[in-house]
Amino acid sequence: MILSRKKRPLYLQIKNIIKDRILHGVYPIETNIPSEPQLETEFEVSKITVRNAIKELVQEGYLETNSGKGTKVIRNTSASKLSTWKRFTEILVEEGHRIQKQLLRMEAVVNEEGTEPYRLFGEQCLRLERLYLLNDAPYIHYTHYLTMRRGDIELTDLNAQSLYGMFEERQISLANFRDRFAVAFAPSSVESILRVDEKTPLLKRSRYSYDETGEIIEFSVGYYNTEMQTYIVNYDV
Repeated sequence: MILSRKKRPLYLQIKNIIKDRILHGVYPIETNIPSEPQLETEFEVSKITVRNAIKELVQEGYLETNSGKGTKVIRNTSASKLSTWKRFTEILVEEGHRIQKQLLRMEAVVNEEGTEPYRLFGEQCLRLERLYLLNDAPYIHYTHYLTMRRGDIELTDLNAQSLYGMFEERQISLANFRDRFAVAFAPSSVESILRVDEKTPLLKRSRYSYDETGEIIEFSVGYYNTEMQTYIVNYDV
């Protein structure tokens, strides 16, 4: 896997990738993550870089190291301050499901006049498309649009880790979210990716994310095939 060699320490990038895999059930709880030599080979980094990434995840309570027994996952829920409820993917992982993400496209785009991205971001923005698989089957398609007014957001930042994890790492504080839900037909390209029939009603989620000054940072549109799994929200009170 290619990591960005600019700005961010490599161990932090690896830490966030491993953390994201834990949260999505790729590395299930009570199982070992790949060995240090395997991670060194995958990320093409030194032993000390891998060890620093693991050390931070141990300190955050996600991993436990045992001499001669490998490094075990002991927690798979986030301590994020982004919301007061559990993330949907965390609920699925807790129920024994496995969530995998595939990056479909990542680019800077020119927005068409009259579109929502144009209204929010002007002529240009960053666009990221991802597919989420539920137990190896296409389940959710997301398109994220990100501001280009923040010079500390780069395409390389979005390659492997969680989008909101990247915001936290970049100290971009998201203070307000607005979610809109509807039943809608997805564009034909999304229907094909999700492997649903034409004009299949899907759950459409539109999210607007703002920083502490009220500036729009992200706009995203997701389509969920709820025939596979209904959308769940668990609140912690």
